[in-house]
Amino acid sequence: MLLLIPGPVQTRPDVRAAMAVDIAPWDRDFAPEYIAIREKVRDLAGGKAGIHACLPLQGAGHFITEAAIRTFVPVGSGKLLIVRNGAYADRMARLAEEAGRTVVNLPAPDTGSVDPAAVAAVLAADPTITHLGVVYSETGSGLVNDVPALGAVVRAAGRRMIVDAVSAFGALPFDLSAQPEVDAVVFTSNKCIEGLPGIAFAVSPIERVVACTGNAGSWSFDLADVYHTAQRAGWGSFRFTPPVQALHAFGVALDIFLAEGGQPARLARYRENCRILYEGAQALGLRPYLDWEHQGPIIALFHQPQHPGFTLQGFVDALKRRGVLISNFFNTEAPTMRIGCIGHVGPDEMRFALGAMRGALEELGVLQRAA
Repeated sequence: MLLLIPGPVQTRPDVRAAMAVDIAPWDRDFAPEYIAIREKVRDLAGGKAGIHACLPLQGAGHFITEAAIRTFVPVGSGKLLIVRNGAYADRMARLAEEAGRTVVNLPAPDTGSVDPAAVAAVLAADPTITHLGVVYSETGSGLVNDVPALGAVVRAAGRRMIVDAVSAFGALPFDLSAQPEVDAVVFTSNKCIEGLPGIAFAVSPIERVVACTGNAGSWSFDLADVYHTAQRAGWGSFRFTPPVQALHAFGVALDIFLAEGGQPARLARYRENCRILYEGAQALGLRPYLDWEHQGPIIALFHQPQHPGFTLQGFVDALKRRGVLISNFFNTEAPTMRIGCIGHVGPDEMRFALGAMRGALEELGVLQRAA
């Protein structure tokens, strides 16, 4: 089965095979592997030893996003401006509000990246805003926000920033050392690094982590406690039992990622995947949700055909019978279908998927069957 969703992604056999081991997470023989993973992740984020820390947390992207909000945005004195141009930005707002943080919303269409000037205007109008929260790659629609440009605005205003890079990290460029306004960039193991689900990461300036001790109001979601506990344990242990097999598999995926050329090579492959899908779907009569200038490389959305024989679940089932699995839901106001471009897939797999899409559309009567 070819898995074309924005995560969990299609993985290599050797990554999956790495799960087939029994490991004690606190065993001293595993500690060097865990430390090496954290250091590689820190370096990939543009972090520096002794200045930045990689802070792993069990769970999904929502977990690490909430942890970053709780840790770096203090209750009462903190105020989080969130760019609301997608479903995952909406989720960030909910996480913040349910954590008792004050949220300021900046609504924007989910068909393009937010204008940094709009963010600058809100920050200038409200000096009590302490942080900007932004989703780098919005998997609800496929758009990409310009994080460096937004960071420049935040830095000029003397504020801080939290970057949800869950579906971006490893493909889209990011340099924490060049963006000192960022308190945390957060992401997971099962997206562009092509690992398996179970582990999330924040990379943050150590000075900020220490300064924010006591903010979280949650032991489980306290990144400062993650840091302090690791310091006491010599960086060799988690606080609570981790999905250690997933962490071990992530280490394998990370080594493959680096051997293949790292972020630039991964971005190039995903961009080509997306181009093939975007152009091929149009040749089938499907209308993209985003104009190409706004289309990110992670996931492409297409409007559902207005045809009496078409239903999203029917299309998903017809594709599955042909060996391709896509999401059976959408997050946009208009009915769309989501097809991922990431994971251990390349041009051949994307062309195979397009053939399956043609067959599925023919089965549903949307396309006339080829003679």
